[in-house]
Amino acid sequence: MTIDLALKLTRIIPAAPERVFDAWLTPALMTRFLHGHPEHSVTNAESEARVGGAFRVVMNDGIKDIPHWGVYREVDRPRRLVFTWNSPHAVPDSVVELDFRAVPGGTEVTLGHDRFPSEGSRDGHEKGWTCILDQLGRMLETA
Repeated sequence: MTIDLALKLTRIIPAAPERVFDAWLTPALMTRFLHGHPEHSVTNAESEARVGGAFRVVMNDGIKDIPHWGVYREVDRPRRLVFTWNSPHAVPDSVVELDFRAVPGGTEVTLGHDRFPSEGSRDGHEKGWTCILDQLGRMLETA
């Protein structure tokens, strides 16, 4: 098993950096975008938005609940958010890094996620994070 695989995605979200950053830490908003498939949902989201604080997101694929959880390692509003990521499909305590930068038309979000056990796992997470970023953009564009 290799765990040195990583992914990196960049998107422009049509909202100010503070709004984009806060969406990642606000449970009521997390339930609206933080699921990796358009037909899935989030049945529960909790966030203790501070360094060392925990979060939990329960995604539902229409059949079963899939728990995701982690701990915030860096919370630098509105520039950077770093947290561990745990789920049945991830290496324990893989790391997600989000960087937010104001650009014309909104915020450039760069998402990095490291430590996948296989290319298939990385590719699956890439699809999930792509969906999440797309949903975040649509949610904030219409808000």
